[in-house]
Amino acid sequence: MSFRIGLSGLNAASQDLSVTGNNIANASTTGFKRSRAEFVDVYAASYQGISRLASGNGVRTSQIQQQMNEGNIEYTDNNLDLAISGKGFFTVSDQGAEKYTRAGQFSPDDEGYVVNGRDQRLQVFPPNGDGTFNTGQLQDLRLSTEEGEPAPTTTSEVGLNLNADNDVPPVATFDPDETESYNYSTSQTVYDSLGSQHEMRMYFRKVSDNTWDVYTQMADGEVTNPGADQYDPNGDLTEFPGVQQARRLEFTDNGDLDETTSDGGGVMDYDFSFNNGSADLNPIQVDFSGATQYAKDSATNRLNQDGYASGLLTGISINDQGVALANYTNGDSQELGQIALSNFSNPQGLQPDGDTAWTESSDSGEPLLGQPGTSNLGLIQSGAVEASNVDLAEELTSLITAQRNYQANSKTIQTQDTITQTLINLR
Repeated sequence: MSFRIGLSGLNAASQDLSVTGNNIANASTTGFKRSRAEFVDVYAASYQGISRLASGNGVRTSQIQQQMNEGNIEYTDNNLDLAISGKGFFTVSDQGAEKYTRAGQFSPDDEGYVVNGRDQRLQVFPPNGDGTFNTGQLQDLRLSTEEGEPAPTTTSEVGLNLNADNDVPPVATFDPDETESYNYSTSQTVYDSLGSQHEMRMYFRKVSDNTWDVYTQMADGEVTNPGADQYDPNGDLTEFPGVQQARRLEFTDNGDLDETTSDGGGVMDYDFSFNNGSADLNPIQVDFSGATQYAKDSATNRLNQDGYASGLLTGISINDQGVALANYTNGDSQELGQIALSNFSNPQGLQPDGDTAWTESSDSGEPLLGQPGTSNLGLIQSGAVEASNVDLAEELTSLITAQRNYQANSKTIQTQDTITQTLINLR
């Protein structure tokens, strides 16, 4: 019987050595989770139970338990290297079959799909187009190879100061080609529906104290809502190519814009058209509400507008909520999806599938899909990966312990063999 007991001890120690050795071998494997061999004692039993005199029949392995605690976060220079800070698993598709992993080393393939080393495609929730995502559906994360579409300018913000000490211009009628007919000018680049650039010029002419007229001209466009007609001192109608007629800005005695008396409250609509096949800019809403009139040089301090030209893909960025954005050379960005994380009621019950991936099992329960940062799921760290959770010092200690257990059980068999030889040699 001692032979069998010793042999069971050898088998258990050998299993312990194998598990520990596998942990050590994967100490540098991204996303690896260490395992622990668990053992139980063995007793012979009958229908009457176990005898109080039973010495036991050795040991057996009850299970190899996966340890799902987090590994350390290691930072990289690749935006598609991803780590989960908290609970959850990346969901990947392996030819339609869902797998789960903590190893976030991803890169685009030749078709633009974001895949890991096994060509498994990272799964995301598709965008709804309004900043939210459809959490009831999964799709492959794919980088678009198309150019980013242009967007026409619809709003503009102009921040400037007009010099309160300026005199009314000596030239009675505004003329964009006559610098003495206005006090100050500035310009801004705007875009049409084709992404072509156009220069929108703005001229400011003092009418009286605290009162200014603003004229807007599109250098290569035509005005489609010219506004009130303007006449010169001889009573002739003045026309200038692409010029939007005067809009009025009124200021308070403190130098702030008076939105109650200024045209449009300081926010003015301008319509322009171009002879290049693009849609009319109807309208460009120009916001002058931040304008001031102080006794200092006229100057422009802010020019913002929302249009842009077409652009080429420059890369992808992923925020801590797992939202993947395609970034373009024109400054535009488009949502590609939100990374779908999966969790399980019993993650230790997941079935290892190799290559640091798992599949669901009856022990793990069904996957619980969710968005990063919700439902007890972790956040995403881009440009980082999760290292193995193997502690080499602990594993080397376990290795020594397993080796000594193996030697001790070998000694049990050796001792039993000596006793047997003694019995055989009795005469």
